[in-house]
Amino acid sequence: MDLRKLKTLIDLVAESDIAELEVTEGESKVRIVKSGGLAQNQVMMMPSQAPTHYAPAGAPVAAPVAAPAAPAAAEPTGHVVKSPMVGTFYRASAPGNPAFVEVGATVKEGDTLCIIEAMKLLNEIDADKSGTITQILVENGQPVEFGQPLFVIG
Repeated sequence: MDLRKLKTLIDLVAESDIAELEVTEGESKVRIVKSGGLAQNQVMMMPSQAPTHYAPAGAPVAAPVAAPAAPAAAEPTGHVVKSPMVGTFYRASAPGNPAFVEVGATVKEGDTLCIIEAMKLLNEIDADKSGTITQILVENGQPVEFGQPLFVIG
């Protein structure tokens, strides 16, 4: 597909109320999805708030009590391998197959650590550093976000 046509389609989607557009031209297929805002049927979770207490007029209002600070999560020591994309994390190539790596396994740069499924594509995630796997931070089948820590290599 011509780059000018693609640019025109992107501009049309951006300027309209269309959330998604898919065009097939011969062997080429393009899908444009508008980002930003809430998609239909998407649920946005709001943090819960403490109930509001009203005092009678003229009564002194007590200052809210500060909640104790949550203990800071221990920063992993070593090289952190982060997810390069949004998708579903899998430790093995297929259900029932052994995991690519376990805690304590020695890996070399380029060894496959896991698979992330994104848009029906299976993407192998390789070690970008040699060392020993000290932590696996994600459970099998769990959705992951871009930049989310997956493994710690010591």
